[in-house]
This record gives sequence, C-alpha cells and structure tokens, in this order.
Amino acid sequence: MDQAAFTGVVGGVYENSPWVADNTFADNSKPFESITALHAAMADVVDSASEEKKLELINAHPDLAGKAALADELTEESKEEQAKAGLNTLSKEELENFTKMNEDYKAKFGFVFILAVRNATKYTILKSFEARLKNTRMKEFEECITQIHKIAWMRLLTILEPADTGFLTCHVLDTASGKPANDMAITLKRISGSGQLGVIGSFVTNADGRLTSGRALSGRQEFTVGVYEWTFEVGDYFAKEGAKLAGTPFLTSVPLVFGIDNPEDHYHVPLLCSPYGYSTYRGS
Repeated sequence: MDQAAFTGVVGGVYENSPWVADNTFADNSKPFESITALHAAMADVVDSASEEKKLELINAHPDLAGKAALADELTEESKEEQAKAGLNTLSKEELENFTKMNEDYKAKFGFVFILAVRNATKYTILKSFEARLKNTRMKEFEECITQIHKIAWMRLLTILEPADTGFLTCHVLDTASGKPANDMAITLKRISGSGQLGVIGSFVTNADGRLTSGRALSGRQEFTVGVYEWTFEVGDYFAKEGAKLAGTPFLTSVPLVFGIDNPEDHYHVPLLCSPYGYSTYRGS
C-alpha cells in the first residue's frame, strides 16, 4: 500500500487532518501488525507535533451540536458520532444550552470543546462541559488531545479488522475462606456491540477458581468491542460451602457489567467475594 492509499483509508481518523496519516506512513517502513500499533504510531505523530499544529487539529473539530451540525456540514464520522449521542435530536432548550456551553468554553480557552461522544449521552456531555470549564487552559489543551486520540481509536475500530489476539478470562476468589472458589456457576452476556446479544456462555469454575475452558471468549469473531455482563452464582456457592448465611442470603447472584474497548487485548475480569461483599478489577 502506498502513501496515497494509506491516507485514503485512515486519513479521516483524525478530523480533517490527513497530515497525521501522511506523517505516520512516512515515519514507518513496515506494515502495522495491529490497530493498537497503528493507533500508537498515529498518536505519536500528534504528540510530537508543535503546539500550533495541535491547536490546528483541535480546531479542525466541529462544535458539539453546533452550526456545522445544523447546516449538515459535518464529516461523515462526526455526523455518526454526534447522532449516536443523541445530539441530532435536541430540544430547543437543550440546543440553547449546548450553544451557550460551546460559547462559554471557546471564550475561556480559545479552542473548541472536544469529547469522544460515540458512547456518551447528552447528560454526560453537559456534565463534562460543566466540569472542564473549571480547568486551566493547559489542562484543557491536554485533555482535548487525549479525547482526540480516543476518537481516532474508535474510528479505527470501525474501518479496520483487529488482530486476532484478544481474549477474556476470569478467576473467582473466596475471600471469606482465603481460597479459590471451586464449582461456581457463571454466565456471560453480551449487552451491546457486534455479534449475538444475550447469553453467550455458561461456565463452572475449577479447583483453581478459573474457568474450566480457560478463555471465555477468544479471537476477533468472539471477542468484540461492547458491553458484557458476568453473573456469578455466589449464593449457591456459599450454600454448598456451608457458610453461615441469613435466611434470605445477602448475596445470591452477582452481576458485573464491564466494557471491552480493545478487542486485541487480554481482559481479565475476576471476582473477589464473600457472603457479604465483592469487588473486581481489570487485570491482564
């Protein structure tokens, strides 16, 4: 693939700024093995650019629910993202509120407000406006670049196929007894994203507290960007263990809702539990 073809594919990832793709191609002689590697290289081009070039990049973005949107002058990428956040269906009062927030922000900082809105709501956007108006100009400048990288990442995921490297694992620890939770039933649901929705897997933990199958999901066909939910049958487990439980157990089924943002990564989503509490974290 030559530079023109490369920029033709990913040139719109950074809003109205094909120079990012051009420079990424020029700086890298080998093909990228993953979306993660490509995004990192493009982000490096932006991060190493001058402050003037970064400001140009920030201001290449449209206001959220601004004049460009009303005049149907958005890029296709921005149009889709703003629509997903419901910004194309604002009431008159909501539109006035967004207009005021945009104007207040630009008056204070001298550039447009940037937020990766693909998975946001009108409420979260307005709350972000309110919180970030309290920041310094330097902090906001940095935050805008961070948000632009997030936008670029999500755009890359819509146009390129991820590497076949991502997978999901789990581990359950019985913190009341200080041991792995053996023979606990778990179900996995996909709440949103590509692929089958609803229950997509049923599992039982082994003596090490891990899934007998090892991986719950693996590869780009199964392990896709989206929102998922583990459901752990902790009540049944502690009953089998002879734990002291109330007549109506405090915990029966424990749901954990989590998001997968990078389908090329290993996501380890465990449960640490007792009859009266639980916690989790993102591991790898």
